[in-house]
Amino acid sequence: MTEPATTKPATPAKTAAVPLLITGVVLVALSLLLGLWLLTRADEPFTIDEWWNVTVAEWWNPVLAAICHFMDWVGAGWFGVFAVPIGVGLVLVLVRRPWAAAFFIAAEALTALVVQVQKHLFGRVRPEDIIVISDHGSYPSGHVANAAAIAVALFVIFPRAWVAVVGAAWVLLMAFSRTYLHAHWLSDTLGGALAGAGATLLVAAAFAVPMAREAARAVPKEPSLG
Repeated sequence: MTEPATTKPATPAKTAAVPLLITGVVLVALSLLLGLWLLTRADEPFTIDEWWNVTVAEWWNPVLAAICHFMDWVGAGWFGVFAVPIGVGLVLVLVRRPWAAAFFIAAEALTALVVQVQKHLFGRVRPEDIIVISDHGSYPSGHVANAAAIAVALFVIFPRAWVAVVGAAWVLLMAFSRTYLHAHWLSDTLGGALAGAGATLLVAAAFAVPMAREAARAVPKEPSLG
């Protein structure tokens, strides 16, 4: 008798891709739902949006303003959109992590796409007291989405506690800077964080298997005692 064909067991990387995919879909869906909620309000900001916008205006000082203007520059434009992804990608290639480099660049690209689609879909009006030049659409914050994409992507590549802490601090600082400059409402930054993290996890799911193999090869082998 011929033995029945056995099903090949799923690799740990394939198994890990499933929660990444589900979490990514959920986060992107939440950013869309928040945008739809805002759309039903006909550009009327939430109470917490108005409160926070007034609160940060009372904290104005030149040093804090300079820091926030720096965050405005580093988080977008040619530096944030091109220099950061390409620069990080080149570093990863140099340390022999080409799949990680491709993942990082793809995550940045998908995040930018998700943000632009939502900006044009919802067309939310920015705060009237904005003090920097920005593109169309207040929701979601592209700067915060980009910061979240960087933070999540680096944690996927280097899963260390300190990477998570530094990444979270970077996202929070970017979110604060966008509201401090009145470029976004507080809810815009939440939507940006959801969109950036979600898009990155979707790409992480797609790259899970080759990145896992690559990471395993990158780990130095223990010297044999024999």
